[in-house]
Amino acid sequence: MAGETLAEIGVPSEPQVNGVAVKEAVFPFNRFDVDTLLGPEMRSTGEAMGVDDSFGMAFAKAQVSAGNSLPGARERDAKSVIVTVNDADKPTVTPLMRRLADLGFSVSATRGTREYLRQLGVACERVYKVGEGRPNIVDRIVSGEVGLLVNTPLGKRSQYDDYAMRRAAIAFRVPYLTTMSATSAAVDALTATRTRRPEVLSLQERIGRGRVGSSEASGEPSNEPASEPSSHASSEALPLGDAPGPVK
Repeated sequence: MAGETLAEIGVPSEPQVNGVAVKEAVFPFNRFDVDTLLGPEMRSTGEAMGVDDSFGMAFAKAQVSAGNSLPGARERDAKSVIVTVNDADKPTVTPLMRRLADLGFSVSATRGTREYLRQLGVACERVYKVGEGRPNIVDRIVSGEVGLLVNTPLGKRSQYDDYAMRRAAIAFRVPYLTTMSATSAAVDALTATRTRRPEVLSLQERIGRGRVGSSEASGEPSNEPASEPSSHASSEALPLGDAPGPVK
């Protein structure tokens, strides 16, 4: 089979795979003493992919596979979110924090972000940056109170000031989001994991499901045999766990 084309092995066309696929890069931040803000010199050590019928669940699976498990998979996971964003991201982060609050997460924010959120009706507590007072963000991460960290630094000074926070998030396995697009995707993923359990399918099973759906839609019987249940868990959905790393 190696080296043969699809046509030579009896596959007339590329099989259709229904659903959404999300690919995530894997970075070894927990192995090296480097900052989590990506630069042109950073190289990923691999990639992971999550596949599901919805984008939210596919994103959640991709994060698990990449070692960036989102909070809430287990009862003991912390349900607190800390958010500190630059002024340009505050209008975008507000509805996302409101959605997290509706999911049962408690929201804490640094002074400027907290004032903005409270003005728009999002309940949140004040949390200190490093150097402002105690307990600060790092203290709360170390004590296990934080389940998710959202931080979008802007400028060299902000990046330097937040370095201790980013390193603590990696050391204590707290998911860390550094862009609004990643935060939005994470909220979709958390919403999906609240409504249903992750489903594990092999690629063969997912392709077979797509063929059955196509046949039912066209009203024609399918000539493909039903796919056998796989005894191997595919890489599209790994068991929920926890590991460090930011999501870009």
